[in-house]
This record gives sequence, structure tokens and C-alpha cells, in this order.
Amino acid sequence: MPTLRLSAGEIEYSDTGGDGPVLVLLHGVTMDAGVWDDVVAALGTGYRCIAPTLPLGSHQRPMERADLVTHRGVAAMVAELLEALDLQQVTLVLNDWGGAQLLLADGPNERIAGAALVACEAFDNFPPGRPGKAIATAARVPGMLWLSLQLHRTGWFRRAPGAWGWMSKRPVPDAVMDRWFGPARLDRAVRRDLRTFALSTPSPSELVALTEGLRSFERPVLVVWATEDKLMPRDHGPRLAELFPRGRLVEVDDSYTLVPVDQPELLASELARFVTAEVAAGR
Repeated sequence: MPTLRLSAGEIEYSDTGGDGPVLVLLHGVTMDAGVWDDVVAALGTGYRCIAPTLPLGSHQRPMERADLVTHRGVAAMVAELLEALDLQQVTLVLNDWGGAQLLLADGPNERIAGAALVACEAFDNFPPGRPGKAIATAARVPGMLWLSLQLHRTGWFRRAPGAWGWMSKRPVPDAVMDRWFGPARLDRAVRRDLRTFALSTPSPSELVALTEGLRSFERPVLVVWATEDKLMPRDHGPRLAELFPRGRLVEVDDSYTLVPVDQPELLASELARFVTAEVAAGR
């Protein structure tokens, strides 16, 4: 993968290239850009898909500025990436992690022509569900984060209800999960980055301000919500869509939080329709 130097350090990213509409695809904690592979394949060559691996625990390169690995700091990294690659008229696509909503609410967002929020953190659901809260709790106790990451090696944890079994209905291949979970488990500096991020959850007052700030984003927004999601409350989908002046809700059956894993072709179809029919028309 190519790398890009940002203020916090180097990140890896994939880029399909081409002259088509640009989608920047963002993932959640202890995952990498590969969570989007099936969606990118389904979209085909008519779109330029850029998927960075953010420093959320599955990154291979520890950050040089760990103090910048916060919700706001990682959102700022996304803005830096858009500027560094000179991307214009971008459709920003979020899954699981909701921190990039800070760009929609506070900017800089002039490069963002539209956004798709796919089963992600919203309102007061930071961090989301039991798995997210477990990481946040473990980060507060010395040695506990390392211990909890050892559980990620077991097949039980990977499919257990209340653990990673609630992330996707379809099992993620062990080789992929080994790649996702290995860096934070094996590298103390990567684990430091994950701990810094986990301890940076916005305060309740900040979350209220973030939610209200989203009303100011007047470009098209697609909200994709999984009807069987165990981590993102069902009512958050319609509530989130209603916040935006140009928001639209699509509900997806037979999926948990990782819609890119459970329903990649359906999600690719919805993203393609959104980008060509709504984002393009809003320029």
C-alpha cells in the first residue's frame, strides 16, 4: 500500500485511481481499510475509492504524535488526507466509527460534497455497544488493554454475542482478523495509539454540540442503518437522517454493524446511486 505522511505520522491507504467520482471510505476501531474490499470490488472501475487505514489499533505503523490520536485528531487526519491528495467533491463514507462527523459539523468540509453514514456512532453512542465500551474501560486500567486484546485471538471471542460476534452476521475470515487484531496486541506503540484514542471519547456536552452542529451540513447525506444491528440503536438511523437538511435513510436487512461485510453488493449499489443521483446533482 502507498503511505501518506500526516501531522501525526505515516498512514497507509489504498487508491483505485481513475477519473470517476471520489469516495473516501473510513473504518472503525481494530479494523483496517480491508473492511471495504468487497464494496470497492462491487463498485467497479467507475469510481475512485480511497480507503485509509486510520490509527485505530490495526495500523502497522505507530504514530509519531500519539497525542493527536483522538476522535478530533483522527478526524483532522481525514481532512489532512483530503488536502494532501488534493481531493475535491468527495463523498465521505463512515462505518462503525462516527468521529468524522466532526468534519461535517465543524469542518474543514469544503472538499466534501456528500456523506454516507453507515451504521456508525451517533448521538450519545460513543463508544458503541458492549465491545466499544469494553475497550474504553480496559484502556483506563494499566495492563488491562493488553489482556483484553489477548481474547481477540480466540474463536470464542470472534463469534461470541456481546463481543465481535455482534459486529457482523457473516464470520470474518481468521486471516483477516489476525491482521486486524495483531498490531495492537503485539506492538506496544500501536497499543498506546489505541489507548489514547479510546480515552478521547467526547464528553456529553461535546456530543450534544456535535449533534446540533450536523444540522448545518447542507449537502446530501445518505444514512444506511442495519435493522438487526446490536451496537447502533435502531432509532438512531432515522434520527440521524432527520438531522440533515438533505438527509435520506436506507435500512438494510440481514446485517449487523459491518454492513460492508454482511451486505457489500447492496451497500455498493446504494452508494453508487447516491453518488451519481444526489451528490452529483448537488454540485
